[in-house]
Amino acid sequence: MFDLANLNLRLCLLCDQEITHKVSWKNVLMQEPEMLICVECFGKLDPISGELCQICSRVLSAEFRRDTLCLDCHRWEQDPKWQGFLTENRSLFHYNDFIKESIATFKYRGDYAIAEAFSSFIKDALPKLAFDSIAIIPLSSERLLERGFNQAEALVVTAGETCIQPLTRIHSEKQSKKSRRDRINLPQVFQITDPELVAGKKILLLDDIYTTGSTLRHAAKALKLAGATEIRSLTLAR
Repeated sequence: MFDLANLNLRLCLLCDQEITHKVSWKNVLMQEPEMLICVECFGKLDPISGELCQICSRVLSAEFRRDTLCLDCHRWEQDPKWQGFLTENRSLFHYNDFIKESIATFKYRGDYAIAEAFSSFIKDALPKLAFDSIAIIPLSSERLLERGFNQAEALVVTAGETCIQPLTRIHSEKQSKKSRRDRINLPQVFQITDPELVAGKKILLLDDIYTTGSTLRHAAKALKLAGATEIRSLTLAR
């Protein structure tokens, strides 16, 4: 038997505080979506909006753009070794202190449930992107053992989607310890495991953060050279 009063007691997945909202029989019968984060945490998220770079979703400014691209993407696209591999990236939130701490808790302290806090945002974003299959940015076997799970895969699974895993990753120093220049000049760290998974398909890469774009472009290049027709990406933040 339903205890309507108890339906009002839920804890925010980001701060563990009680979520308080009005519950009625209409909520139950209409199966309205469950609130997973509190109003305070929701207010700390900073959605990306405005005039954005056509490729990477960076907010464009007069001094940091070339036509419809930011300077970074313009430089990538001027380089014959990288031109045309990443069609488009969509990032959902600015990488402010709040989401930085949330992602750190998710990735480095093993709080898998945090993926669920962002599941509705991932679900809303997916229909706006053209793709045949979702592929995750893989971790090296050493990093996967260290963390216990792949954060990108967790985001896909909690959003109710399935993913393919056509890439493996060579173990290297943590990206967070590398300078911007080092990240941009990384050697190729991805290898294709099964070209048939991607040949002739539009692939959506999913990861948690877009920083310099180097990781996504390396993965996109490996997939494109294996026969994928277009590579897009979706990240929580940039």
